[in-house]
Amino acid sequence: MNNTPDSPSALALISVSDKTGIIEFATRLSRIGFGLISTGGTAKALADAGLPVTEVSDYTGFPEIMGGRVKTLHPRIHGGLLGREGVDESVMSEQDIPRIDIAVINLYPFESVTGKPDCRFEDAIENIDIGGPAMVRSAAKNFDAVAIVTSPDQYDGVLAKLQSGGGKLDQATRHELAVAAFNRIAQYDAAISNYLSSRTPDGDVSPFPGQANACFTKVADLRYGENPHQQAAWYRDIHPAPGSLANARQHQGKELSYNNIADADAAWECVRQFDGTACAIIKHANPCGVAVAGTPAEAYDLAFATDPTSAFGGIIAFNQPLDAQTASGIAERQFLEVLIAPAFEPAALDVLAAKKNVRVLEIPVGAPTRQQEAKRIGSGLLIQTSDFKPLTRDMCRVVSKRQPDEQQWLDLLFAWKVARMVKSNAIVYVAGGRTVGIGAGQMSRVDSARIGRWKAEDAGLPIQGAVMSSDAFFPFRDGIDTAGEAGIAAVIQPGGSMRDDEVIAAADEHGMAMVFTGIRHFRH
Repeated sequence: MNNTPDSPSALALISVSDKTGIIEFATRLSRIGFGLISTGGTAKALADAGLPVTEVSDYTGFPEIMGGRVKTLHPRIHGGLLGREGVDESVMSEQDIPRIDIAVINLYPFESVTGKPDCRFEDAIENIDIGGPAMVRSAAKNFDAVAIVTSPDQYDGVLAKLQSGGGKLDQATRHELAVAAFNRIAQYDAAISNYLSSRTPDGDVSPFPGQANACFTKVADLRYGENPHQQAAWYRDIHPAPGSLANARQHQGKELSYNNIADADAAWECVRQFDGTACAIIKHANPCGVAVAGTPAEAYDLAFATDPTSAFGGIIAFNQPLDAQTASGIAERQFLEVLIAPAFEPAALDVLAAKKNVRVLEIPVGAPTRQQEAKRIGSGLLIQTSDFKPLTRDMCRVVSKRQPDEQQWLDLLFAWKVARMVKSNAIVYVAGGRTVGIGAGQMSRVDSARIGRWKAEDAGLPIQGAVMSSDAFFPFRDGIDTAGEAGIAAVIQPGGSMRDDEVIAAADEHGMAMVFTGIRHFRH
């Protein structure tokens, strides 16, 4: 390795943990005329590739110490990054500090290391980068003179700009790179803060750190928010969960609105709960029809029949690939805003192309994952774990004299999943794997029961012999009496009311089966 760069026209400092593409990038920089300065493992990789490179310890005249913990924290490095054009040249000349024109730096893999279930606290601490962030900050602060490259994803774009700019980057590009650099530092520091403030060296872990540091990247500016006088933008997690709406690919249609996105998320989260072929139609964040059936077309027909009026202008989601027959049936039957599926047959996309305003979203399949949810409250934030607690039959307790039969058990568990997605107070009536009536968002649970019954009657769907789910316990027997008068055969609810005995007695009086889950699904 050379002790000093051979009179280059410019200098590039390279220190990367992720070495993806670095050899090719450094080779191109060298050909353009950059001298290369590098650290430890990166310097060795460049030298092994036959590139002329000067190690940082040779460049600074100070050895790496403390097992490599201290190597770039030196005035010749930071002076070269921070020196201002037209201001600091004299001191740089006096102290023999050449300007560093490009810094190529990515950081120790703290996030990936701590993301492993078996990560030891000591390993996490060792993967807290110090010199890397310091150099990134110095270079980014001085973007008027220095370009900071923090990701292999930027290499091709930087090289293209260098080629077109005669070996130099324009200020707009340097500013863009600096913004990306400070964003990366913010993400990195947030990950460290979240990890350390939720753990002790002894291994105790809290799901809620002492300081919550959330980082999101903007997907798009939206035309407006919930209403036209509100401004809005859509953001997603730095690392979105597999199978979530944030990973959607839009095949066609107008840009998504604030309400489209909120409703699409509700629709997708509803159908991905089911193992069988499911369809959900959502309006104003509430299901107006959900069904499971043998094919997507059958599931859609059953879901649509629950409430054809409310389905107008709704969001439709499937948990199975969509075929052309189903797409044709939807396009002929109703106006819709968004159509979601994990995949689309090419012929289905051809059918939908005739409805150019319909937003068609493809979301990769992924099981629901446990995450955290946040809600802004004034100058504060409410954070909770997601309402994700699958219910199985053996977790339930039959509290009535009559036992549910096998079909009723299937319908009860189906109704319970739908109730989770309905705004509180939620009542869902189900028969044969499809909703027949839904009462949502009422201040009184008995009113939700009445609305669900009225919805079924208005759609001409038989409610006699159906089952009912409730997202929370019945505080009085009136909700059960309303269901009994409608001919409901079985009820699933959390239980836990002071009047449970009275409610159970009402179920017995009406000859209904009643199941307690011990789980509540409030959705505000």
